[in-house]
Amino acid sequence: MFEVASRSPRQWAASVILGFAETTNLSIAGRRFAVRGSGPNADALIALLTAIGARRVAAGETPDYLFASGEGETPILPTDVAELAPDPDRPLVLVDAAPPTAVADDSAGDALRAGDALRAGDALRAGVWATSLPHVVVVRLDDTRHGPHESAAADRIAWARRFMPASARLAARLADDGTVRGVRIGVSMVLEPKTAVLALMLREAGAEVSVFSHPDETDDDVADALRDAGLRVHARAAAEPDEHRELALAFLEERPTVLVDDGSHVIRLAHEAAPHLLDGMVGAAEETTSGLRPLRAMAAEGRLRIPVVAVNDARSKTLFDNRYGTGQSCLFTILGLTGLDLFGAAVVVAGYGPVGEGVARHARALGATVVVAEPDPVRALAATYDGFRVSRLVEAVAAADLVVSATGVRGTIGLDVLLSCAPSAVVAVAGGVPQEVAVDDALAAGATREVIGWKRERITFPGGTSVELLDDGGCINVTAGEGNPIEIMDLSFAVQLSAIRHLVETAGTLTPGVHPLPATADDAVAAQALAAAGLRIDDAAAPAAPAPLWPRFGSVA
Repeated sequence: MFEVASRSPRQWAASVILGFAETTNLSIAGRRFAVRGSGPNADALIALLTAIGARRVAAGETPDYLFASGEGETPILPTDVAELAPDPDRPLVLVDAAPPTAVADDSAGDALRAGDALRAGDALRAGVWATSLPHVVVVRLDDTRHGPHESAAADRIAWARRFMPASARLAARLADDGTVRGVRIGVSMVLEPKTAVLALMLREAGAEVSVFSHPDETDDDVADALRDAGLRVHARAAAEPDEHRELALAFLEERPTVLVDDGSHVIRLAHEAAPHLLDGMVGAAEETTSGLRPLRAMAAEGRLRIPVVAVNDARSKTLFDNRYGTGQSCLFTILGLTGLDLFGAAVVVAGYGPVGEGVARHARALGATVVVAEPDPVRALAATYDGFRVSRLVEAVAAADLVVSATGVRGTIGLDVLLSCAPSAVVAVAGGVPQEVAVDDALAAGATREVIGWKRERITFPGGTSVELLDDGGCINVTAGEGNPIEIMDLSFAVQLSAIRHLVETAGTLTPGVHPLPATADDAVAAQALAAAGLRIDDAAAPAAPAPLWPRFGSVA
């Protein structure tokens, strides 16, 4: 609940943003916003949105999100909506952040909700209503927050599709030119609404699509929705290890021509357990940094038998998914699980690649003092230029309220680090690989485990030292949340669609190994995202003629 009387403006603003992200799975960074209202709450909300990376619109500019703070404002009336959202191709989200106690007669909230006029559609998901205009929705935040898994899967899939215009445009092109018509495509990714949209778009473009997911990354409701839509889905959240392996092999037995992987788990399984299934495979597209590392090692050893497009390395993926998407979703999921208030808190981020950079930036925006631990000297230096203190990890955690590993490297939070943590420090992983937090080593050293909440447990060592571990050190934004924000995954999946096109169009010409996505395809993804947002940039200049060589000291003849 929004308990306004007991919250400072800064706390209220943080609660609004966390509630908005939890309810909608939408991004903060990169979006345009306006705030209706004037006063301490509105000022705090504007400051926090800006610090995270959103931009306040100029006069006459259309926002993506319009927040109503309930402070001295002119209510948002139904008659305002058409003027506020003139472009039917761009959704407008009206955010009712005005608590009932904020305005004596609640006139702002009532006007924003506007009864039948603004609730003409059925509920899309908990806390979200359609309006009389199909491209306008109202998000209500003055109730108890609703988690993303409490509404019908079909509605959640439809909600995600609404905010994935770049993927929609590229999928439409695949459909128009028939590039993937009849092509068997296997999608092995976190199975949640955004992935479902990707799979459905591919099917609509004419591909034969099958889906697989790890049990910890499977939303059974979404899996059932895809089955209802006619897709073959090999995934079950309660699958034990033997069944999980059987599901993965059954997925490979579909003999996909193109494989879309996340973590390269299925690519590696095919090489190890079913190499005969690689013979008809054109190639694969790999989504993650941690997945590309073993593939590059396999290529160097001559063991990688298919071409793999490094989707993770595309600028339209790494610059947004890793930094802004994972940064927001991991940190916000951590705060939703624990209730931590980061203002004045000490946060340690292990690793300063794009993911660590994103976690650090979001934590600082929410008021934390952030320390970065990074063994790479160039990245560590970059962290200092970004304004963060750099320290050795085992020393930094001694005063930390929150420790986040963002390396994707096994054993980053080793036994020595766990034993050095401040009492009851929260430990979590952003992204990640198994045993990135050395849980097995801790148990071998005599530590005990105690469940203290959903996805939360206390690890206590002999002698009484303890830490709070989230989700067994798993990928926190996936296994305890709904993954990266929708608009961010729109970019990542648009890159996947471009990689699929590249693999199909170059079938038989790419050699086994890890290949970059062509720069032209990468640029096309960003261009589609800009066009969908109604943004224009200068045309690229034609290459200039070489400048004449002018000697600095005059003629030397």
